[in-house]
Amino acid sequence: MNKNLLWRLGIIVATLLVFVFGIFGIPQGLSGHALLKAMTDRIHLGLDLRGGTHLILQVQVNDAVNVDAQNAVEVLKEQLNKHKISYADISQPDPQNQPDHVVLKGIPPEGHKDLVDIVSERLPEYNLSSEAGNAYTLSMKPQMLTELKNKAVSQAIETIRNRIDQLGVSEPTIQEHGLGQYQILVQLPDVDDPGRVKDIMQSTAMLEIKQVIGGPYPSEQAALQDKGGVLPPDAILLPGHGAPGAPPDQEAWYLVSRVSAVRGKDLRDAQPSTDQNGQPSVHFTLTGEGGQRFYAFTSAHVDDRLGVVLDNKVQEVANIKEPIRDTGEISGGSMTQQQAKDLSMILRSGALPAGIKYLEERTVGPSLGADSIRHGVTAAIIGMLAVLIFMLIYYRAAGINADVALLLNLIILLGFMGYFEAVLTLSGIAGVILTVGMGVDSNVLIFERIREELRNGKTPPSAVDQGFSHAWITIVDTHVTTIVSAAILFIFGTGPVKGFAVTLTFGLLANLFTAVFVSRAIFDWVLSRKQRGEALSI
Repeated sequence: MNKNLLWRLGIIVATLLVFVFGIFGIPQGLSGHALLKAMTDRIHLGLDLRGGTHLILQVQVNDAVNVDAQNAVEVLKEQLNKHKISYADISQPDPQNQPDHVVLKGIPPEGHKDLVDIVSERLPEYNLSSEAGNAYTLSMKPQMLTELKNKAVSQAIETIRNRIDQLGVSEPTIQEHGLGQYQILVQLPDVDDPGRVKDIMQSTAMLEIKQVIGGPYPSEQAALQDKGGVLPPDAILLPGHGAPGAPPDQEAWYLVSRVSAVRGKDLRDAQPSTDQNGQPSVHFTLTGEGGQRFYAFTSAHVDDRLGVVLDNKVQEVANIKEPIRDTGEISGGSMTQQQAKDLSMILRSGALPAGIKYLEERTVGPSLGADSIRHGVTAAIIGMLAVLIFMLIYYRAAGINADVALLLNLIILLGFMGYFEAVLTLSGIAGVILTVGMGVDSNVLIFERIREELRNGKTPPSAVDQGFSHAWITIVDTHVTTIVSAAILFIFGTGPVKGFAVTLTFGLLANLFTAVFVSRAIFDWVLSRKQRGEALSI
């Protein structure tokens, strides 16, 4: 055996060992169960095989724009009052379709310069344009609007990931969904209570502490009648729980200050607890800056009432008996221990910057996943055996060469997946089967070319050399075009399509090595053991 052949066989053996390690790593034993566990620890099963929940969420990015525009309205009111500039009205004319537009009416001509200065200094992300009748329109700059919407999606992904991580879901997939604008893909393997997970993800959990000006009222109409039919400009009406002693499901209405003393961003920690009556509650702690503002607020409003507002609903109302610095409690209603635990976890993870809407939901049970694994593996084994047997029958001894290359191809493919911690899906199994077909196609091209050279009177070594040389260009061409197609599927596809693209790409790279390098080395080894002029079995 010449040194060149020995060197190539050494590469093949080393490659085999490297990728076997990629499949199994260092197993805890050599039993079938230990090897299977070692393989599944490195090659993770997808949602369609393990079972779990697949969700596509739509982020309502206009909610985030609305919040920013409302803050702009408050800044304008504060600054115009500070500069003693009169105005008739400041509002959002169409918060549903144009949430970034704010209209100012009744600004006197002499206040124009100060208004321009206020917008440029305090609201630089907005453009100011004048309208007829001493009116102005404030609109967010297009670039800033796009950045705000994209930031809302990024923050929503991070918040959802924090909440899912605290639930202990293993190997979740939470990422931006490439097929839709402002959408999020969430895949949760082995989730046994998808309803609870959905509620936790969807909850905005926007915590605010506001001064309670009036209430509880039995209805909105009663609140309006109490205020003479017009609400104060610095107050809003929110629903909430009924008065103490009322049934838990009885709803009431409260008039609260528009500006919050404390917001969710001022929260440092939240933990489940029990109130003075032994009922489940949530105890929260504020940051240093938030605690200072809360202390200043409660110091100025001793004997007044404050309300804990969660997701625009008044959860609890209490009298301020003395200044409060940095702690508070949410209780009341019919909160259970599990709800208190979930709420504290949601508050710790932060509020969603915008609401979310469920566009798609698919749930795969573990039994269906087991059936998919069994049928997929069965199909792969039957297909593989059929190909191996066909190659042995049709190409005789050379068929053994093709079968060895195909088996090594499968080992390299699984080893690739193990090293890259790829996720094997049902469509990925289809990619494995297709890879087997591509490997056979490469061997058929080479073998038929060798047969043709033998029929033309070439010697076996010359026929093998010419067969590989002429088939190489065709094999590379077909593999490169298929890999490009797989790359496009991976870039623009969803989870299952990406799984197919990944396994197909790994398989094609492995096939380039096995169909050309390994098969050629085996042919050379066979020829080195034959006498000059002895026929080649193909």
